[in-house]
Amino acid sequence: MKDVVLGLVGVGRIGVMHANNITALNTDLNPAGINVRLRLTDVAQEHARSVAAGLGAEFLPTVEELIGSGIDGLVIATGTATHPDLIRAGVDAGIPVFCEKPVAMNVEDALPVLDYIRARNGVVQIGHQRRFDAGYLEARRAFQSGELGWIHSLRAVTCDMAPPPVEFIATSGGLFRDCSVHDFDILRWLTGREIVSVYATGSNNGDPAIGAVGDVDTALAVVAFDDGTVGSVSASRYNGAGHDVRLEIQGSAGSLMVGLDEKAALRSAEAGVSFPGGTPHQTFAERFDQAYRSELHAFVELVLGLRENPCTPEDAVAASRVADAAQESLATGVPVAVRSGAGLLSS
Repeated sequence: MKDVVLGLVGVGRIGVMHANNITALNTDLNPAGINVRLRLTDVAQEHARSVAAGLGAEFLPTVEELIGSGIDGLVIATGTATHPDLIRAGVDAGIPVFCEKPVAMNVEDALPVLDYIRARNGVVQIGHQRRFDAGYLEARRAFQSGELGWIHSLRAVTCDMAPPPVEFIATSGGLFRDCSVHDFDILRWLTGREIVSVYATGSNNGDPAIGAVGDVDTALAVVAFDDGTVGSVSASRYNGAGHDVRLEIQGSAGSLMVGLDEKAALRSAEAGVSFPGGTPHQTFAERFDQAYRSELHAFVELVLGLRENPCTPEDAVAASRVADAAQESLATGVPVAVRSGAGLLSS
């Protein structure tokens, strides 16, 4: 049995989810002769001790002690501002790193991190979990097989059921950077094309406090790809019907939609149509439960040298460049060209 020890930094909401998923990996990996063990740390030490005890994991008081304990891979689930230093620490230790998106607070701050990783031949996987969702994987297969023909339109939707705390929104970088960056990433990954321009608009008809901290609660971006294909990306903080994440791909020979299942957060206006009839997802964690587990499964394989990096830092920064352009267009009211420096698309 091969032991893989993962060190987790940060046990807030998403960190606890990752901790649970890491401990559950053995169900899939034990038959392959792989045993995954978890060590974790957080500045909120008592909370971290409690999480560790509940999962049968090991708690260490500091990041330095965690990295120095001989872990095989580092998982970063802390606030965005801490990502650059933690990525560097993992790279310096010579171990693969998994980091929640984004690489840094903005593209300007992320670029030196990319240089640091490259100069040291570091291995860093960024957490864009939609790349592991079954629906998006099938859409990519269908697109690449040519069965949809040539694509004339793409429509991506990300809508939360309710907004996060205003305190979080104030530091999120804006709706496009916080939510729609996932759509920008998946559009690049699915099509293999770069988004070259964005024209965005938005509104704030919900809590006035969101506007007071400089954000909108609903936004729409029209995007153009480098081959002339067009698409739209919409987002909202107020989708009372449930958490709604979909992607519609329309081609010359066929159309396909990701997220159109029994739990889709919508209903038909047509007489006699009862689909979808399930209870909609309430949060992103439910919607992408399996995808979050699959991306950590992939990280273990990356640690063991069994696969290529499924989402590089360059990919993540390329998506962030599009989000930056969308935020700029939202502020200025004019189309904005996406700045050069796109990443290398991971498989």
